[in-house]
Amino acid sequence: MEASWRQVAGGRGRARGRATAAPSPGDGVHVRGAGGGREKGSGGAVHSGPSPGGAATAAAAGSRRGPAGPGALQPSVASELPLTSQRKFEEIKKANQAAAKKLVEERFSSSSEDEGDEDFEGKQGKIVANTFITYTTQTDGDIRELERTKQYVNEAFQAGAMTCLICIASVKRNQAVWSCSGCFCIFHMPCIQKWAKDSQFLVSSPLTDDDFGKRDYPWPCPKCRFEYKRSETPSRYYCYCGKVEDPPLDPWLVPHSCGQVCEREFKPPCGHKCLLLCHPGPCPPCPKMVTTTCYCKKAKPIPRRCSAKEWSCQLPCGRKLLCGQHKCENPCHAGSCPPCPRVSRQKCVCGKKVAERSCASPLWHCDQVCGKTLPCGNHTCEQVCHVGACGECPRSGKRFCPCQKSKFSLPCTEDVPTCGDSCDKVLECGIHRCSQRCHRGPCETCRQEVEKQCRCGKHAKRMPCHKPYLCETKCVKMRDCQKHQCRRKCCPGNCPPCDQNCGRTLGCRNHKCPSVCHRGSCYPCPETVDVKCNCGNTKVTVPCGRERTTRPPKCKELCSRPSTCHHSSQEKHRCHFGSCPPCHQPCQKVLEKCGHLCPVPCHDQALIKQTGRHQPTVPWEQPSEPTFVQTALPCPPCLVPIPMECLGKHEVSPLPCHAVGPYSCKRVCGRTLDCQNHTCMKECHKVTEVDGCTGKNKAGPECLHCEEGCSKSRPLGCPHPCVLPCHPGECPPCVQMLRIKCHCKITSLYVECRKITTADVNEKNVLSCCKNQCPKELPCGHRCKEMCHPGECPFNCNQKVKLRCPCKRIKKELQCNKVRENQVSIECDTTCKEIKRKASEIKEAEAKAALEEEKRRQQAELEAFENRLKGRRKKNRKRDEVAVELSLWQKYKYYLLSVCGVGVAVFAWYITYDMD
Repeated sequence: MEASWRQVAGGRGRARGRATAAPSPGDGVHVRGAGGGREKGSGGAVHSGPSPGGAATAAAAGSRRGPAGPGALQPSVASELPLTSQRKFEEIKKANQAAAKKLVEERFSSSSEDEGDEDFEGKQGKIVANTFITYTTQTDGDIRELERTKQYVNEAFQAGAMTCLICIASVKRNQAVWSCSGCFCIFHMPCIQKWAKDSQFLVSSPLTDDDFGKRDYPWPCPKCRFEYKRSETPSRYYCYCGKVEDPPLDPWLVPHSCGQVCEREFKPPCGHKCLLLCHPGPCPPCPKMVTTTCYCKKAKPIPRRCSAKEWSCQLPCGRKLLCGQHKCENPCHAGSCPPCPRVSRQKCVCGKKVAERSCASPLWHCDQVCGKTLPCGNHTCEQVCHVGACGECPRSGKRFCPCQKSKFSLPCTEDVPTCGDSCDKVLECGIHRCSQRCHRGPCETCRQEVEKQCRCGKHAKRMPCHKPYLCETKCVKMRDCQKHQCRRKCCPGNCPPCDQNCGRTLGCRNHKCPSVCHRGSCYPCPETVDVKCNCGNTKVTVPCGRERTTRPPKCKELCSRPSTCHHSSQEKHRCHFGSCPPCHQPCQKVLEKCGHLCPVPCHDQALIKQTGRHQPTVPWEQPSEPTFVQTALPCPPCLVPIPMECLGKHEVSPLPCHAVGPYSCKRVCGRTLDCQNHTCMKECHKVTEVDGCTGKNKAGPECLHCEEGCSKSRPLGCPHPCVLPCHPGECPPCVQMLRIKCHCKITSLYVECRKITTADVNEKNVLSCCKNQCPKELPCGHRCKEMCHPGECPFNCNQKVKLRCPCKRIKKELQCNKVRENQVSIECDTTCKEIKRKASEIKEAEAKAALEEEKRRQQAELEAFENRLKGRRKKNRKRDEVAVELSLWQKYKYYLLSVCGVGVAVFAWYITYDMD
């Protein structure tokens, strides 16, 4: 049995450990069960109603008292004790779990200051960014127009910002709410429903039974007085955009939001819908891009935001004004053009006066009577300055007498007489008629005595008809406030609204209602209260009545409390409640060994964990939390950085004050050797100064000695190396001979290397010249006359050449360049033409003689052939041959050929001689 009770006690301990929010029996707090209610007592404890959990707790507590108590266990029920204990333990466990779960939900759903500031701000930033992501992706990231909407979203997350103005309580995330479409203020759903019901009842209560229910009386918003119809009374809980009913609680969404795209129509409507996620407050201006032109339609259409699609090009309007003479000179504007601002001299409609008037109103009337003679010829027009004809005489035709009963046809020069009958016009009282004879002018006042009732209908009195009658009886009816009487004398029944102040205490419990006396609930308190920080410089304005539950704002001012350490002033930090944070200023105490100031943070009040405390002796004893004690610690070793130069003077490194000394930086020495071309490659080492030289780049006796040859770059064009070993300064000039070709590429020249490398272009041309005539041949065939030179030869050949006529008889000596350019030519004269003609005749005679000779020869051959065919004997052939006479050519052709050969040789020699 003792083991069973121990199990129950251990189970309760474990259950209390899992649900940390569940209070223990010793705390004076009773946790209610699933069906129990709770109410606050005067001592701050929470008392619960009857519940299974409470009964089980009491039963378990009574059972733990054991046999020593008045309710000791009997031996007959000992066998049932384990089962009963297990059942009670399960009940207690369920009750504790339910209480813990409810406490967690209340903490999560609350919008008060229980949440951490830093974590909440980061979470809020992510939620706001996700809410605006649809808008920013379609508008190139431009969120300047979202400030008003973002303000409402931030207030939805801010602690205590969402307050129901009807009940002056915080609006939690898991409560059903309603948002006004006019001011976007948020109210609890039960509060606004009760408000709408009470408002409609108060408006309809003065009506009679016949009128009740026939008219749809509106109800106003408690904040902005925006009126709603009876059918618009909220009955269901919707999200901000109205798509989802009873939106689920999501910690990653805006409270009371469904998380979908808003898609509400913009105001004013433009055909587009809101792109934000379901959000509180008004929708931002339409972000869509449309192509529109300016007001005057002159500018080229450009893409603009739909919310700002109307724009001005700032050019002159140019539209013709109403005067019909001038054009609008204002910049491009919306709507109609203003009246013409110019002034001009204009005549009145009758044409008698001329005045300077605004061009926008050309028609005006002067104050003179027309005065024109009417068609009757007896009267003049009495109308003031008018347009058109004056019309007929008003006294012409048939006219009535003053009482309008008789007609008379009289000339216009005569007045209409009275008819003599009674006037009989209705008097001002509206009841009696005038009893005088027909007369001119107004009728007299009604003087008949009648019995008149007062306005309230309670008294009657006989008096003249034209006098009003008001009794002295005061109205005893209640005004619309149903608290005060009318008290107006002789009230006809339509009592005016109550003009006294209401004076009832508002829901804030601080002020009284300033409105006129009324029925029903008072409007929320219009006052606001400033909740200030500790110093009073920073404040946050909250609705009146919320100042007791609102957390003070974060102040950006500096704390003005005195310092608690050895510093004269404490570290700058913001205003706060409670004790100041530990000092983090540098200690600045003078160290004994080196005299430097301690640079570590202040350690006068360092928190040191207390050791050697009591250890738990039994397993079930709870270990105590570690205790920290404020203790002044000694200053640590000096860590002030001292600049120290390495052995090779390469760098200056800061070393702690206690570790100052010579050191090697492990770099290459890098000092310039005596050759001034190479550096020391040894590791950073000590260098002894020589001859008082203090340069950091001068090598010392400890550095290496250069043993390499000269590696300096040679002048451009010098292929010879320096003959000296590695040395400082410039290399000596190169005196070796360099073999080069002249410009004509025939002669080899030997020139000193220093001359050719230091010479400019002209000097190099002179050095490369062999002083001989250029061997190159010009295009004309003659040799270049210039001295050895670079580049192409100049084409200016002046050598004499012989030029002949086409028949080769006439010849002349001319310059070669003129002949090449076809500037000079020699034509044949008459002698050449005569010689040419005789030569052609000789050729024709020779050709003709040769032709005749050929014909004779052919004829002889023909005859000889015919004789052979006849078979004559050989001896008779001679007899048959025909003697052929030889021509001159056949006789002297050998002599002529010899003469022609000699002539050709002489002609060739002559031509050759002329060309030379």
